[in-house]
Amino acid sequence: MPERSDADTALAALKESGFEPNAHWERAHEIAQAHEGDHVFDAIHAFCHRIEGDTHNAAYWDRQAGTSFGGQGHAIEYQTLADFIRSA
Repeated sequence: MPERSDADTALAALKESGFEPNAHWERAHEIAQAHEGDHVFDAIHAFCHRIEGDTHNAAYWDRQAGTSFGGQGHAIEYQTLADFIRSA
């Protein structure tokens, strides 16, 4: 099982990105890709793609994760995802 600290690191990087595709976003995306197949990281992967505006790819990762946290804005999705990570 992947380290949850990696999930926290990825989520922190997304917050630091200002929910924009930049170097912090890239770090979070790399972490999510490194743990592909774990539902927590697949949910982070979906969020990454929603941030960059790739809703089709985000939907794919939501299906992989069994989640659908998008559609309410990035700040709300961030908090929902943080709660999800804590409960995983």
